[in-house]
Amino acid sequence: MDFRFLAPYQPQLLSVLRIITGLLLFQYGVAKIFKFPVLPYFANIPPLIVAAGTIELILGALLIVGLFTRLTAFILSGQMAFAYFLGHMFKSGAPVWHPLNNGGTAAILFCFVCLYLASAGAGPWSVDASRGKA
Repeated sequence: MDFRFLAPYQPQLLSVLRIITGLLLFQYGVAKIFKFPVLPYFANIPPLIVAAGTIELILGALLIVGLFTRLTAFILSGQMAFAYFLGHMFKSGAPVWHPLNNGGTAAILFCFVCLYLASAGAGPWSVDASRGKA
């Protein structure tokens, strides 16, 4: 099947990708900072994870609305790379390279989706587009 029929919708789908990515990152920030929903994993988190949650909360919200998208996505991409190497790769003390074994799949995916968004921009459904900065 030829999927080129989707090509005219590429700009809108870019906006959808940005919005969904922002919502998913925002939920991590809410869970880490506001403890909602109550998850044992985020019960007693160290200050570095609180800082990461604050970044995810604020920059995730900016990503949702599409404000300063390229800079926001670039920072989030770096944070996700940092999260993978610091929080997942050495999970058992020794390097565990396989993401299925170290729980780092989401961090890797967020890293590269955000890197793409930093390159591609916000899409038409964004504050950036309404300001002429998309």
